Amino acid sequence: MRAHLGYLVSRYPAVSHTFILREVLELRRQGFHIDVASINSLERTANALTAEEREEAKSVFFVKAAGAAGALRAHSKVAVRRPAGYVRGIWFALRLGGLDLRKMIMGLLYFVEAVLVGDWMEKHNLRHLHVHFATPAATVALILTKVFPFTFSITVHGPDEFYDVGGYLLAEKIAAATFLCAIGLYARSQLMKISDTEHWAKIKLTPLGVDPDRFLPQPPAALSKVFEVICVGRLVPSKGQHVLLAAIHRLRSRGRIVNLRLVVDGPDRASLEQAARRLAIRQNVIFEGSVNQDEIRALFAQADVFALASFAEGIPVVLMEAMAMEIPCVTTWITGIPELIRDTVEGLLVAPSDEVALADALARLMDDGELRRRLGAAGRKRVMDRYNLRPNVGLLAEVFESYLGQPSLVEAAA
Repeated sequence: MRAHLGYLVSRYPAVSHTFILREVLELRRQGFHIDVASINSLERTANALTAEEREEAKSVFFVKAAGAAGALRAHSKVAVRRPAGYVRGIWFALRLGGLDLRKMIMGLLYFVEAVLVGDWMEKHNLRHLHVHFATPAATVALILTKVFPFTFSITVHGPDEFYDVGGYLLAEKIAAATFLCAIGLYARSQLMKISDTEHWAKIKLTPLGVDPDRFLPQPPAALSKVFEVICVGRLVPSKGQHVLLAAIHRLRSRGRIVNLRLVVDGPDRASLEQAARRLAIRQNVIFEGSVNQDEIRALFAQADVFALASFAEGIPVVLMEAMAMEIPCVTTWITGIPELIRDTVEGLLVAPSDEVALADALARLMDDGELRRRLGAAGRKRVMDRYNLRPNVGLLAEVFESYLGQPSLVEAAA
């Protein structure tokens, strides 16, 4: 058995973060013992989960589900066993808010969660906690280390935390973390930009990946009169779905026969439906809502092109999934995306917010079957070479072992 560590995630398993489940399962396959805590409870009913997700959820510690009674028990125990750490944690959490009452209250709530997670770690004999995203769950981990003699690390995706460095306490998290995993060069550059050079050595490049045996190319479907564009992503402003609707409208106005399928749900759904009606394309836009991974693969198989008009991203795993299935992709030239897709090599890149360029790129793919075939094949090769789940989790495993296997770290956390 290799290292034993805990994972902390805002919500697990989650429909939009299936890659974390894949990472955990692959780490276990490679010999690690991973226990997982989720701040929030499941967003879906058991029937909406895949069989794999249902099995995983059985062993997850859902922090907020402990309720007031569970929190009181954990805090009473920790306050007695670790009085100095308990006071230190409260003081640290309050100071995070400065003179802002709302932020002080949020700090106290994070402290409540930190004690619950620390108590769970003690029960499972865990000494190190790994967190995905440098957002509130990582704040919980930061506070936890003030109460307990534990260490933590973060996989940083971006870009949200890069836009509000102070609000997300990113500099403090970089300094306090034992190490950080950046999913790409863009993410690593942003961490380097806001941290002292003394911390740069502990920022490790660990790309995400997908299983190319799970996302396989499908045999060409029978020719359809309707060209289908698919977009998988939460319906939120940063994903640029309104721009994608405008591009579809332009194509329809040119006499193009094209439909758009939007997969996953979100707060922008009502405004997107309204926009589709205003543009007179509501009958050409299919809102699938949230679906699990098994269903997403089936929807991918029906698509001619994958489109993502995002304004802000890390390196989207949904693009990797589409590429693995040899679906040609059109997306935006932002943040970490060009690390995954090189323009006209593995896909087509356009400027964010440019609905005309997006429509032109989609039209180009509609007209050129050979280009679709070439980009699809190159996309799968890119995933196989650079974003393959198993070897990339192997890189992460090496980082874990290089730090968690050090006697000095184990002794410090004991």
